[in-house]
Amino acid sequence: MNLPNTLTLARIVLVPLLVVVLLTSFEGHLVLGLPKGMAAALIFGVASITDFLDGYLARRRKQITVLGQLLDPIADKLLTTAAFVSLVQLDLAPAWIIAVVIGREIAITGLRGVAHTRGVVMPASPMGKMKMVAQVVAILALMLASDATADPDSWLRLFREFALWVGHAALWVVLALALWSAVEYYQTFAAVISGRITPPADAPRPPGPVDSGPALAAPTSSAALASAGSPRRS
Repeated sequence: MNLPNTLTLARIVLVPLLVVVLLTSFEGHLVLGLPKGMAAALIFGVASITDFLDGYLARRRKQITVLGQLLDPIADKLLTTAAFVSLVQLDLAPAWIIAVVIGREIAITGLRGVAHTRGVVMPASPMGKMKMVAQVVAILALMLASDATADPDSWLRLFREFALWVGHAALWVVLALALWSAVEYYQTFAAVISGRITPPADAPRPPGPVDSGPALAAPTSSAALASAGSPRRS
């Protein structure tokens, strides 16, 4: 077990801890002396940092493995899905927006899997990466907004209202980018199915759902998706 894979597993372990902190009623709404929304934001922030570090270290140390390629996207989706569902449970996020975003993730994962069986990997598009940044901003802001106070003159109440506004604005950005990038992924998938994108004749066919070799992609009419994306991403 190398360091990048250890960081990925640590992110998976943090998922149930995040849900417990968000959805459990603690005395005084404090977790280890911190408001539980702030504690949840801290856990999510640490998990998000490991998302950057595992891919960076895997490339720098040349420790890209099949296990890492399999676990990394699973860990990402578990973390964001658990955070979003918890925020819906706390009435901090509109359920329909979260349903669309999660449904988009499931659909894109399915399209990538089918394309991979054709020997083509669809790397993350710039629009998809922007969506991930907006998701992190939305989740962190809404978690901080969960620390409510009844005092109308309290600075904490003012901060909560500001964080709530930022979180909801970021959610709309996430929704727009999710739908936009989904169209790009579908266009690439349609090109794969129709045969307009094919692997080179000497390229080996992937033996399974995960391939430890370099990603292969070709530009489409909507976006030029280069194959230089992170090799740990499926």
